[in-house]
Amino acid sequence: MKSVKFILAAAAMLITVSASAQHDYSDDAKFGKWGATAEERAANIEAQNLFKDAMDNKEYDRATPYFQQLLNSCPKASVNIFTRGVTLYRAKITRARNINDKKMFVDSLLFIYDQRVEHFGDNAEKGRDYILDAKARDMVKYCAADRPRLRGGLKDAIDASLEKNYLKLDLASMYFKNLCEDYEYDDSVTNDMILNEYQRLSPFFAEVTEEELQFKDVFETTFANSGAANCENLEALYAEKLAADPENVELLSKAVSLMSRQQCDSDFYYSILEKYYTVNPSAETALFLANGFLQRGENDKALRYLRETLAVETDPVAKEPLYAKIAVIEITKENYTSAAKAARELKAINAQNPYSYFVLAQCYATTPCPDDKIGGTSNYWAAYDSMNKAATLFTSDANMKKLSNELAAQYKANFPTQEACFFAELAEGTPYTVSCGFAEGVQTTVRYR
Repeated sequence: MKSVKFILAAAAMLITVSASAQHDYSDDAKFGKWGATAEERAANIEAQNLFKDAMDNKEYDRATPYFQQLLNSCPKASVNIFTRGVTLYRAKITRARNINDKKMFVDSLLFIYDQRVEHFGDNAEKGRDYILDAKARDMVKYCAADRPRLRGGLKDAIDASLEKNYLKLDLASMYFKNLCEDYEYDDSVTNDMILNEYQRLSPFFAEVTEEELQFKDVFETTFANSGAANCENLEALYAEKLAADPENVELLSKAVSLMSRQQCDSDFYYSILEKYYTVNPSAETALFLANGFLQRGENDKALRYLRETLAVETDPVAKEPLYAKIAVIEITKENYTSAAKAARELKAINAQNPYSYFVLAQCYATTPCPDDKIGGTSNYWAAYDSMNKAATLFTSDANMKKLSNELAAQYKANFPTQEACFFAELAEGTPYTVSCGFAEGVQTTVRYR
């Protein structure tokens, strides 16, 4: 069978050679790209036919000299010289016997792409951008260990596509991921380089299909996790963008997302976070703002966003921490009426939340009862009971437990004397209902100082 195939192949070559010999290649307009003379043209056309035949039969050693002849003699003759040349050297790379041979074949493959760019880069459909894209994808396969070289190849492909105002998102995300990874150990990759590339590429990721969403995720996550995406750099990046387009909700969202991930705490960050909330209000964003302003000590702003969150929140479980925060802030501001109201709402949701008792105890202690006939000290019984309850419930917060016990001791020190209770006809251990102040109606027990 092998001999039959060889005979058929040989016969085909003879026919090709014979046909070539009979052809008139003197027409410069028709055959000039194949060589300077009719003889050169005939030889090169013959080499092209033999090259195709060898490649079709996967006879790569036989194909090599024909390819080299065509590349040297008539590179502009046909784009097929390069497409088959790429296939040839990919096969050589696969079959390489050692590292040095493989490296040599990879270099040759990339050279073929460069030559195609030189001779066919202006092709309307498969020009420079198409060729460099294919080259970059082969570099991903064969040059992964040579990071700078790979990065350069990917960038060349990206630049070529952007010249035609389009971007292949899979390649762009791959390039940007490599760039951000190289930032960790390659001094030639700078903050400015990553920020500039992010700015340049991000508009193409603004609207993606479902299939492209994975590439957008890689692009955004890589940038967010890169050391270049620190708060100072992000502020510099987005301050300029938002100044130019202040009503861009998507831009605001992206800035907030990235700066939140980096736990930024600047005035700029909170200003854009508040602006984002005004155009896209949500309980989640309001709570985020509230927590942020709490950390900054801006309690008035924190209260505003906590209450706005409560206004739209319907889940009692989600409301519990909101009421706790409001109650604590109001008590620190000595707004006892608001603090007591929030603490009672909190207690209604969860009677085991220690902050309700902690805040109510302080409210009780602020309003003595002058008509209780024991020097207006009955409120301290209620305050002590509530603070003591808080101390027992702060099981996982040693600091709050300690503070609660200290405050309970202060309230106990203000209990009425035995003498005062005697004249008021109040026996120790008997029930007592407070009749005024924030503790009005609270049931407690008579105790002496």
